[in-house]
Parts: sequence; C-alpha cells; structure tokens
Amino acid sequence: MNLFNKLPGFTRSPSGRERRVLRILPRVLWIGTALLALPSVAARVWTWPGQADDVAALIALVDIYATGAVILHWTAGLTVAIAAFTVVVMKGPAYVADPYPLPDADAPDHPESR
Repeated sequence: MNLFNKLPGFTRSPSGRERRVLRILPRVLWIGTALLALPSVAARVWTWPGQADDVAALIALVDIYATGAVILHWTAGLTVAIAAFTVVVMKGPAYVADPYPLPDADAPDHPESR
C-alpha cells in the first residue's frame, strides 16, 4: 500500500516570494537581533553621570526593553517562517486519499424521504 498517492495530472505552482523569504529569514533574524541588542551594549559602554544605583537601574531598564524587542522580533520571524512554509507546502503536489467504502453506498439514506 502506498501512503502517498499523488493526484494524476496535477501541475505544481511555481515558487514565488515564499522561497526568497525562507532563504533570507535567518540573516534578517540574526542582523535584527544584533541591532536590537546594540542599545543594551551601548548602555554598558556609555559613561553615565550620576550615582551607581541610578545608572544600574537605567541599564536594567534598557536590558528589559532590548530583551522584549528581541523576543518580539523572533516571534514575528517565527510567524513569517510558518506562513511561508505553509505556502510552500500548499504549492506542493496534491495527494489523493485512500477510498473509504461507505456502508450504504448502494442505497443511501436520504434525510428528505423521512
């Protein structure tokens, strides 16, 4: 028994933007992560005037915002990847399910006749 019966005569759709999106997505994620982490690195390098407690609180605040932005960026990237992968799968070959013999195939029971 063959698990995957391809639909005969089905023509595959040509690939479109989804392949390009999947190809550049890792680069976009890494560059975006580096850019979003930059304020956190800059906050540590910058010489802040003021007391140490205030500076530590400001650096922690920048870290929290940067972490939230990175998590949002990766979540959006994952969503785009799922959408592009779904389009790739939907443009693939069509398959036919195995036939399912109906018990009342010779004389169907019509609800209108009741």
